[in-house]
Amino acid sequence: MSGGPVDFEYLETYTGGDQRVITEVLALFLEQASGWTVRLGDPGEGWRDLNHTIKGAARGIGAVALGEAAHRAEAGDPSRAPEVLAALGEVQAAIREYVKVIS
Repeated sequence: MSGGPVDFEYLETYTGGDQRVITEVLALFLEQASGWTVRLGDPGEGWRDLNHTIKGAARGIGAVALGEAAHRAEAGDPSRAPEVLAALGEVQAAIREYVKVIS
């Protein structure tokens, strides 16, 4: 399921296809994403660190577009929050759909 907001084939390869690990990783990502969404809605102190964290987590699961949006935001300013929020929302939706399919 690559070509969307998350390259799930990358994630499956990276985890050796272990569905338990994949499910745990994606659940953790979704849990963290809830906090990121709140913080992106009111950007301020810690902006660069927040986007650096999002960038790493996104790249770790194969969410390339989100990783790139966070990378641009990390180097820029809080005016990029809508771009990161939009990409994050797409990733969250894709993860939820993927989890339904593998469950």
